[in-house]
Amino acid sequence: MASPPCIHVVLFPFMSKGHTIPIFDLARILLNRKIAITIFTTPANRPFFANSLSDTNINIIDIPFPENIQGIPAGVESTDKLPSMSLFVTFANTTKSMKPHFEKALQSLLPITFMVTDGFLVWTLESANKFGIPRLAYYGMSAFSSAMSHSAGSVLQTEVSDDEPFAVPNFPSIKLTRNDFDFPFRERESKGPLFEFTMEAIIATSKSYGLLVNSFYELESVYADYCNRISTSKSWCVGPFCAVHEPPKEKQETLEKPSYIKWLDEMLEQGKPVLYVAFGSQAELSPEQFKEIKIGLEKSEVNFLWVVRRSAISEPNDEFENRVKNRGLVMTEWVDQREILSHGSVQGFLSHCGWNSVIESICAKVPILAWPMMAEQHLNARMIVEVIKIGLRVETCDGSVRGFVKWEGLEKPIRKLMEGEKGKEAMKKVKEIGVAAINAVKEGGTSWQALNELIHELSGRGQV
Repeated sequence: MASPPCIHVVLFPFMSKGHTIPIFDLARILLNRKIAITIFTTPANRPFFANSLSDTNINIIDIPFPENIQGIPAGVESTDKLPSMSLFVTFANTTKSMKPHFEKALQSLLPITFMVTDGFLVWTLESANKFGIPRLAYYGMSAFSSAMSHSAGSVLQTEVSDDEPFAVPNFPSIKLTRNDFDFPFRERESKGPLFEFTMEAIIATSKSYGLLVNSFYELESVYADYCNRISTSKSWCVGPFCAVHEPPKEKQETLEKPSYIKWLDEMLEQGKPVLYVAFGSQAELSPEQFKEIKIGLEKSEVNFLWVVRRSAISEPNDEFENRVKNRGLVMTEWVDQREILSHGSVQGFLSHCGWNSVIESICAKVPILAWPMMAEQHLNARMIVEVIKIGLRVETCDGSVRGFVKWEGLEKPIRKLMEGEKGKEAMKKVKEIGVAAINAVKEGGTSWQALNELIHELSGRGQV
């Protein structure tokens, strides 16, 4: 009797750490099911891929990234290295010229069972169709933010003011404001390059086989069901991807602990809870806002580990680090965020509410102090604080969701999260949801079953 054909999956994440790291986790999930994986990247990103996937047999293919793009320095092949996020659309549209190289490589890899490509790589749908390969899109967004964006669209076209709360159609218990949506989608008449690019991506996703969501059904059942009612392509909640990845034991034992983990170990030994502070690699904060953050952290008197870009923190004659050296650590190098969140000393996370950070915090059972900055982060913050109630929110000086945060508006909620009753309630809730997250990806869990169903549909092999 002939053996069943091998399942071969192609993955192509967008050139951004926040989009790439979850795809590494997805690759490991698929590997656990004895699926062959080929992952695509560009030459400058290949070392990061090779290092991150060094313990696997994943096939990595790099294809040339376009050169001589106006406004983008030579050698920049990832959004976290862009001089400004205002160049995002230029960067994303430029990837379209990678298509011939991608298709040439695909042809050499056939047969391919299905491909998972980032929603921003719109052009990969045409490549998939050319070779008859089912394409699943991936954005790294929650079902909640997708549902809110769709459902609130009709209200945003009215005269509702920027900070006037309105009940979301189809979800009357949820109140949002125009300012919870990013430009240009918050405008009464959305237009411009970013809007056009986003619509192109949405249309391509609607024509794809489906959409992979890095979440789990128990967390977002109402919103996932809504997305599936309004969309022509099915959303599959198959996460959290990060809940299944554990670094190999031999790697853990041989590598020396990073300095920040040693510092967290000391805090744990002394029984001192730590607030982890990180706003992602793309947040752009003014010098005035950084100054208020420093004052707020200092006056809160809590222990903290703050990860920040070197260019943002370094100021002449800045004595901040000296003043807080016994209870605060500032890191300007890359850190392993999951390792930090899962450390026993970390009891809170001051976060920009990017979806990766939210889902990692849930899996680590750490409550969040929400400070959204851009993209759909304001919607994620609403979900965290008002819907699933696993955190609190910083206070802006004018009460608006996009207002300036003075040190008092940071110091007070930090204390509440780390020491107050509301913080204890958030901790209790995130522990419950964290258990559900981990159970979802275990054999028999909702995400495990959803992935099984998807692979079964696409491979025709039955259960895997």
